[in-house]
Parts: sequence; C-alpha cells; structure tokens
Amino acid sequence: MNVADIPLALYVHLPWCVRKCPYCDFNSHTAPQALPELAYRRALIADLDSQLDLVQGRALVSIFFGGGTPSLLSPAFYAGLLQDIAERVGSDADCEVTLEANPGTMEHGDWATYRAAGINRVSLGMQSFDDGMLTALGRIHGSADARQAIATLRQAGFTRINLDLMHGLPGQDLAAALHDLRQALAQEPEQISWYQLTLEPNTVFYRQRPRLPEAEILEAIDAEGSALLQAAGYAQYEVSAWARGRACAHNLNYWTFGDYLAIGAGAHGKATREGQIWRYQQSRLPADYLRAMDSGRHAERQIVAAGELPFEFFMNALRLRQGVDRALFEQRTGCSTQIAEHCLAPARQQGLIADDSQRWRCTDLGYRFLNRVLDQLVAG
Repeated sequence: MNVADIPLALYVHLPWCVRKCPYCDFNSHTAPQALPELAYRRALIADLDSQLDLVQGRALVSIFFGGGTPSLLSPAFYAGLLQDIAERVGSDADCEVTLEANPGTMEHGDWATYRAAGINRVSLGMQSFDDGMLTALGRIHGSADARQAIATLRQAGFTRINLDLMHGLPGQDLAAALHDLRQALAQEPEQISWYQLTLEPNTVFYRQRPRLPEAEILEAIDAEGSALLQAAGYAQYEVSAWARGRACAHNLNYWTFGDYLAIGAGAHGKATREGQIWRYQQSRLPADYLRAMDSGRHAERQIVAAGELPFEFFMNALRLRQGVDRALFEQRTGCSTQIAEHCLAPARQQGLIADDSQRWRCTDLGYRFLNRVLDQLVAG
C-alpha cells in the first residue's frame, strides 16, 4: 500500500444554522447572534496543524466546507482560512473547493467575493421547490429564494453548482415529486443530489413521525424520476448523485476509500499512515471544540482493524453505479483481492454482484437493493 497513490481531501465542518430542521441529524447548532469567526478560524488551523503528519507530501484533491450552514460565515473568513490551509498543505491545480449554502442565507456576502476567495463549487440545500413542502421541512427559504440563489451564483461566475433535492416528502405523491424534480432540472445545475427523505434517530421527525408516501409510490418516484434525469442528460454515478459531465470530486474520494483530513466541531477523518488506516472524530459541541483546540487537546486516532476494512471499502465503493477497479481494493486497504472475493461471495451467489473481471460492481438487482448487498458482506 503506497500512501502516495491514495488521494487526500480536507473536510471542514461549520456547525451553525439559523435553526435546526426537523429531519436533520447532522451536527448543527443554532447560531449565536455573532459568529466567532476569528476564534473558530484559529481553532481550525490548530486542528489542521495537529494532522499535518498525515499529509505525507500529498496535495489536496478537494476541500469541502460542510455544515450546518457554511454560507453563514463571511467571504473574508474563507479567504483567510484558505490562505492558512495553502500555507500548510499543497493542492492540485484543479482542486475542487465546495461550500454548502442555504438559499435563505445568501445575503451574508457578495458571492463573487466567495469565488475570489477560492470557492469554485457551491452545493445548494434546496430540498424542494414547493413552498408548502419547504414549510413542512422547517426550511427558512421559499421557492423564489431558491431560484434567486441560483441566479446569484451564476451572476457571480460559478460553473459548478449542485442542487440537493429530496423526495418521498410528507404527503407527497408521484405527480408532486416529479414536478419538483422538473423545477430543479429547469435550473440546469451541473449536478443534482436526489435522495429520499429518511427518518433518522435524534430528529424531530423521528419522534413525531410525519405521514410519508407508501412504498409503491416511493418506487414509482424513483423509477420515473431516474428516467427524467437521464432524459435531461444526467448520469447517475452514485445512489443519489447525478451529473452532467464532472462528478463531485470530494464525494468520489469518499466512495473510493481515499483519505480525508477533518477539522471542525464533530468532523471525522480517515487517513493512511505506515500501512495502517486510522479514524478520528472531533468534539461535537462548538464550545467544547473551541476549548479543546485552545488547550491543545486533539482527537484521538484509532486504527481500523484489518477485518473491518473489506466491509468499510465496499460499503462505500458499491454505492458507485459503475463500481470500482479491482486493483483499487488492494491499493487502498492493503488487503488481498482473495479477501475481497470472500467478502462478496454471499452476495455474488444471490446475483447481486456482477460477474466482471475488471471491476467490482452491483448488478442492476443488487444496485436496486443495495442494503441487502451490504447485509450480505462477510468479514475478511
């Protein structure tokens, strides 16, 4: 396993939102009246400094600012932070730098200034173009805000825009879901993340369950929505990810078991060093994280056991529509391909894994029932 062959990304977590959405299980917290931009930037850099031993001469292929609502922070914050990062870690010439944004928080800075700071891709959390649905989802924006947000980004010169869109929403039928998707397609984004609403533990929706569409409606939405996306020129490259042309580099790195440093409250990372794979997670609460970084208390690293590596690899890689090159398994895990075959054997026997000498990938049936495939994986 040659570390130089494993791509390296950086994830930065910005934990604040205007308010918590009832379906959200991400590490997000209601923003104070004034965000501690300077203190948080110092903490992020202290965090990064503690992880520089994991870089090992590699350049970053992507930087992803996730949240929370990263667009609550100013362009000056990102300009300074990206400069701090560049002084410590190199980046590829075409390094993808993504900022997640909420259409209801687009007024926090001039978007041409965000772009000048180094942001070159924006992922907009639209969720729906239906005002009634947006209200039910607890969103702070309306459909008009969504369209204006896209126009604002285009005017600022952004050519890499992803739209997050959910389906299977409370009370949604097939016609409403397809209408929503058509509204998104009309905006002509480069990428669309199109995924079904799920009820996650520790959310308001989990405790107070809304009435969601029946299974047959969900299946029809998925089938007819996929056909719409294909007809519009989008290719599915992951379970919920569609693109016209360039796919999301940061997410591809996750799904192909690349390495990623992680800084910020609640961020979790994975890195390869000296033939072993390490994972770690930061303190979740922003105040605790700031105190930890100020006192030099950094996340503890844990080695991923060799027996867990095949499952971790395929849990990610099999989400890709075309699967992964067989050689990648040994390159990224250090395990033999024989171990991979043993891990996949039960799913292969059920016709869920394709008979492909070049790549490991699901059959159409396996991809449709991916959770069943993952349940069939056995320890290496």
